[in-house]
Amino acid sequence: MLKRTLTSLGFAVVGLPAIIFGGVFYYLLIGVILAGSAWEYVRLYRAVRYEPNEIVTIGSVLCIATARFFFPGAAIPLFVLLIFIAMGVHLVAYERGRDQAALDFAVTVAGIVYLGWIGSYLLDLRQLPQGGWWLMIVLPIVWGGDTGAYSIGVAYGKHKMAPRLSPKKSWEGYVAGLITSIAVGAFFSYAFSSLGPQPLGGLITAVQGGLLGLVIGALAPLGDFGESMFKRQGGLKDSSNIFPGHGGFFDRIDSWIWGAALGYFVIQFFIL
Repeated sequence: MLKRTLTSLGFAVVGLPAIIFGGVFYYLLIGVILAGSAWEYVRLYRAVRYEPNEIVTIGSVLCIATARFFFPGAAIPLFVLLIFIAMGVHLVAYERGRDQAALDFAVTVAGIVYLGWIGSYLLDLRQLPQGGWWLMIVLPIVWGGDTGAYSIGVAYGKHKMAPRLSPKKSWEGYVAGLITSIAVGAFFSYAFSSLGPQPLGGLITAVQGGLLGLVIGALAPLGDFGESMFKRQGGLKDSSNIFPGHGGFFDRIDSWIWGAALGYFVIQFFIL
């Protein structure tokens, strides 16, 4: 518990200023997180004898994140080019005797899409008008849902959701996490739009914040299950042990990825 607490404080010391000030500082933080997650992703699949190309996977994730942040108009052409490069690299691997090169290519592309393209919504969300404040609604919704699900699931969970993927997760915990997400979304939306300096005044109501919490709370746990699937496939408990008591980069952002993408679209198309 001490290790987890100290690591969490470290996250806060680095992460909160990055969210508040944004810009290159925030881009660098998310770039490191996504690149680290891509490295862990490659490691997970190499544990079961697949060979996603490490340089292409990590490099593509960083290229996409950079384009989405600095040159959004070039992001789609770059994305297509990177898939073509991945195909070329694995064609060479097959010609050199790697019989599983087609499956390796599929794993490489999946990493580029999931961690590069979808993961970059962590950047897009911050780029919205008042993006720092939107992040400080979306991420607490994710964290609150995780905390509620864990607390109630440990104490009262009896009905397993997905025993093969995550034996400790229960429907009781899921419902508790959903309720917590709604409450957190409503509370922060009200606080940022109706109290004090009102940085989101006129942009979101408590009811809209609760609905945002409902969408994220209902669907973001799938990100956790998805990463569990990757780890089960690789036979590993954590994606790495970079962070004492917390596992690796991918372990930290499995639900953030879903939360950021869902939050971006809900805010962009139904709130702003």
